[in-house]
Amino acid sequence: MFVVALSFAYFAKALSGSYMKSTITQLERRFDIPSYLIGVIDGSFEIGNLLVIAFVSYFGAKLHRPKIIAIGCLLMSLGTFLIALPHFIIDRYKFESSVRSSVNSTNNLLPCMTISSWMLSVGDHTSTVSDTGCENESRLSMWIYVLLGNILRGIGETPVQPLGISYIDDHAPEDNAAIYIGCIQTVSVIGPVFGYLLGSLCAKIYVDIGFVNMESVGITPGDPRWVGAWWLGYLITGTITLISAMPFWFLPKSLPEGRMSKYSPERTRFIRGSSSLDHKYQADDPANFIEMAKDFLPSLRSLLANPVYFLYLCVTVVQFNSLIGMVTYKPKYIEQHYGQTSARANFLMGVMNIPAVAFGMLLGGVLMKRLKLSIMGAARLALGTSLLGYFLSLLFFALGCENAKVAGITVSYAGMEGASYEKNPLFVNCNINCVCSPTEWDPVCDVDGLTYVSPCLAGCRTSRGSGMDMVYEQCTCVTKGNQTAYPGQCRHHRESCQQVFPYFLALSVLTSFIISLGGTPGYMLLIRCIKPELKSLALGFHTLTTRTLAGIPAPIYFGAIIDTTCLKWGHKRCGGKGACRIYNTAAYRLAYLGLTLGLRTASFFLCALGLLVLQRHIKRQESGAVFNGNTGSTVAELQVLRKEESNSSHSDQSPQISDYDPERETHL
Repeated sequence: MFVVALSFAYFAKALSGSYMKSTITQLERRFDIPSYLIGVIDGSFEIGNLLVIAFVSYFGAKLHRPKIIAIGCLLMSLGTFLIALPHFIIDRYKFESSVRSSVNSTNNLLPCMTISSWMLSVGDHTSTVSDTGCENESRLSMWIYVLLGNILRGIGETPVQPLGISYIDDHAPEDNAAIYIGCIQTVSVIGPVFGYLLGSLCAKIYVDIGFVNMESVGITPGDPRWVGAWWLGYLITGTITLISAMPFWFLPKSLPEGRMSKYSPERTRFIRGSSSLDHKYQADDPANFIEMAKDFLPSLRSLLANPVYFLYLCVTVVQFNSLIGMVTYKPKYIEQHYGQTSARANFLMGVMNIPAVAFGMLLGGVLMKRLKLSIMGAARLALGTSLLGYFLSLLFFALGCENAKVAGITVSYAGMEGASYEKNPLFVNCNINCVCSPTEWDPVCDVDGLTYVSPCLAGCRTSRGSGMDMVYEQCTCVTKGNQTAYPGQCRHHRESCQQVFPYFLALSVLTSFIISLGGTPGYMLLIRCIKPELKSLALGFHTLTTRTLAGIPAPIYFGAIIDTTCLKWGHKRCGGKGACRIYNTAAYRLAYLGLTLGLRTASFFLCALGLLVLQRHIKRQESGAVFNGNTGSTVAELQVLRKEESNSSHSDQSPQISDYDPERETHL
């Protein structure tokens, strides 16, 4: 029952976490902020973990673990509801538009206004509108609520993993522990499937659905200015997280002694050694906070003195930097690089990538159980799958797309590629008489597949229709056809990119599956290389370190590097840079993939060192043991080992033969 409850909690936290990542593009556009600031918001979840995880992991292991997990789920739910709050406070979303009404008629829209018409329209009315816009824009700082809500989510998520996994490993038979943890992690990976699918669904719904006339909305989900109903998913995920807290209130603090797990001879030999911490821990003993606080620093010192654990920590910090940065911006990469909508990018992440990861993690746990892999075997499997996935990932560099053709930015107005993007000016002879803003982004497309930044910069004199049925006419910069243009950015000219995209998806699924095969063996290596009484602290400190040194900085510097590839920034009403409208595709690919694979390259050097240290310590334990590694699985030899440990510790404790003894000292 605990496994079922913990699986649902893992599902809920993974659901809300993946939904947060699926709404990155929507939040960026809604609050008009750059990618690096979105990275700060995304990393704020780890900031919440950083505040409390070390203490929750250490003290929580000696308290009522199920109830602490329940409190955490309640906090996660509250934080998720807080994220959705800004939608109900700020004004309705108004996207950029360069079309202005004529002086004589409100029905005749003039994309390109001459200087004389513009002078007539400038007056008190314009200034009032501008002031109102600035007033409303000041309220866009409401994204701070998203930041605070995500921090609260991080605080609430803190006890779920370390206390939940240690509870299972303490009470489950050892042969089943790996498969239980594999099942829970598989369920936690299924959560993102529904998270991204929910993100895909909400991205198709306009942000102010029910409050605006959709026929008057002149943009589609494929437009860079489109904002989906990002707030709706947070209400749904918050409710599910609230429900996940309920079962833990009814679960016991610990299970009967007869169901405690028994350590195998290999595991006992691996973690055996002398100990400087001669304290006894029993789950049912009343908590003494003063004694626990005194033991905290010695316990942490003992943990970090374990070379295998320390190197494992270094490897996962580097690899998590690569993983978190890649996953955070992968939907955005699919959207910007391959011209897919935000809804389709989230959908593909949910139905293809995430199931491959889930199946790989489950199969990794099954392989470890079936093959009865040793600690060394688990380490080799994790390293081998990571290397194979790395070499396959290099093929992503070959699956690139050309830049979108945008007049004055990526190509000239004649449609020719420029030697430099700065040499393609927005103002040329065909629109020189129009009073156009170079900062506005209101793209239109001609029949030849060339995009213009705005109808004004396309030189369009008149327009007819409304919303998506609008047609711009007499466009002096459009040389082909009848000089007409249509709203939205051109997408139909990138046929070669559409041909490459299926190969990208197939390679993405394959690499995700292969890399995830080593996930469960690697995790079991973590919990087998430490003392049993320090298990919760080790898991918590591992989570703390990876989230502090990877979860917080990775989205920020990945976003900052992606921002450097932006070719056209949106601008706020009162001035200042907003969200990016179009990127340099080639530079984006090199920055995103290069940073991801560069970090993974560095991690393999640490992996090689960690493997050598692990092998050396196993040999040292075998050579110093009473029995050799080939016959160490017999009960008689295990009794001899425990007797040796009892004599060498110079303590009064009597050795236990058949059951796990918490008093046995087990240092690496």
